[in-house]
Amino acid sequence: MNFEHVWLLAVAPLFAAGIAMLATVARARRERAAAAWSRALGELARSFGRRSPWMLGAAAFVAAIGLSGPRWGAAAVTAESRALNIIMVMDVSRSMLAQDVSPDRLGRAVSLARRLVHDLDGNRFALVGFSGHPFLLSPLTLDASAITLQLDALDPDMASVGGSGLAAAVDLARRTLTATRQGGDRAIVVLSDGESFEGSAALESAGRALSRAGITLVAIPVGTLQGARIPEPGGGWHRDAEGQIVTTVRRDDLLQALTAGANGVLVSGNAADPVGDARQALAHLNRSRTRDRTTEDLIPRAWIFALVAALILLAHTLTRRSAALASVLLVLGVHAARAQRPSSGTRLLAHGDTAAARRAFLAEARSHQSDTSWYNAGTSALVARDFAAAEDQLSRATLSIDPALRERALVSLGTAFLMQARKDSAQRDTLLASAAARLREALMLAPGDRTAKFNYELARRLRPPPPPSSSPGKGKGNQRPSQAPPPRSQGGNGMTQAEADQVLDAMERAERETRQTQNERARRGEPTRGPDW
Repeated sequence: MNFEHVWLLAVAPLFAAGIAMLATVARARRERAAAAWSRALGELARSFGRRSPWMLGAAAFVAAIGLSGPRWGAAAVTAESRALNIIMVMDVSRSMLAQDVSPDRLGRAVSLARRLVHDLDGNRFALVGFSGHPFLLSPLTLDASAITLQLDALDPDMASVGGSGLAAAVDLARRTLTATRQGGDRAIVVLSDGESFEGSAALESAGRALSRAGITLVAIPVGTLQGARIPEPGGGWHRDAEGQIVTTVRRDDLLQALTAGANGVLVSGNAADPVGDARQALAHLNRSRTRDRTTEDLIPRAWIFALVAALILLAHTLTRRSAALASVLLVLGVHAARAQRPSSGTRLLAHGDTAAARRAFLAEARSHQSDTSWYNAGTSALVARDFAAAEDQLSRATLSIDPALRERALVSLGTAFLMQARKDSAQRDTLLASAAARLREALMLAPGDRTAKFNYELARRLRPPPPPSSSPGKGKGNQRPSQAPPPRSQGGNGMTQAEADQVLDAMERAERETRQTQNERARRGEPTRGPDW
């Protein structure tokens, strides 16, 4: 439970006592006035209204609690829109690190995808990433901010299997679209350099499956035909199994095989505005009304206290009429309505004015010191990429006694650290450790939070491995000896292996098995089979 005006809780008993005292004084005066007329009338006046001071005091107490703005619980909110169903298939294989376009192929693809989401706002988007295996990063949703956050987190290190399996990714997107029953026409937008080790026949077959399902395909190539080498994170260039430096080129022929099978559109690799061409290819699709359910928490509950106070006054009215009832009801109605009014930041956010909403949330947080306001201000700063402000404000929200609010603040704070780590290479290790710690704490509060699970796994994978305890001569001499291994269970303060397995149970079983197979091959000294870029 949360309160907008906590100070009113302390005033409520005094307010109730004052109303009861005034009612007692008024009753005593009426008794004296009645007794002045006659003794019998005085006795009659004393026999009526004995419970009035207590009932009016109780009504005043309940009304004061309602005026403090109590909030608790959650409610489902349905957003309605006329939307297409669009899945973006993003290539996150190692070849996307080639820098033949600025800043690299993956950065270029992410910027194009972000612009597409912005230009087609109001449609339902989903996100599929792929390297050797595909994985669904976000289901179909009207929440564009959730898609952009996932786009910003894309990195080749998030995939445990190397290689490039475009046909499997398109098939996963097709099955996801086939399962949906809401929205209008369905489309898949592929952003890739076209390198796929499944071959043109598999791509053409995947395209024909899209055509049979009535799904539109648009492919946006990324990269150049001249190609480029693939940089390694530790320096140098990526090499194949024979030790030769790999040069990756854009494969328009494979993308053409995919689009030809699907009767889709292949945007020119040299197009001046590839997003505009993709929008034009989707313009003929039919939109239909769709609904998307989201959850709104900390619902205003002042109306409950207003109803209780009204029932008390109604009971009082049935036993004794009083002119004071009208004024009490008027005050109760006016202030209860004010307590139900949404905050200025919420109203500005609903109108799409993010910058003004951020300032309003921050002013509200500073004036009322509300955990909810600090959380709203912090998430607004995070959307604006003001990481310093987001860290300060979300850290305040993590001190909330409301476990649900605290868990959301921890997830947002961990995401902020994760986003900073992508931009600040000097403090990358420290930021990733902070992100993992916050997300791990959030999962302690809500083990079923899928966003926290995904971001926690991503933070752990991006962190450098611990230094080897023995055999330091196997190419690991450049690791930092001060880098500590991930924290292990220490008494009751850490996670056991069973708890860690529960945290990571959202990862696909196939990826876990493949990773185990690769580890076994590494221990036996066997090379990885097939290309890993």
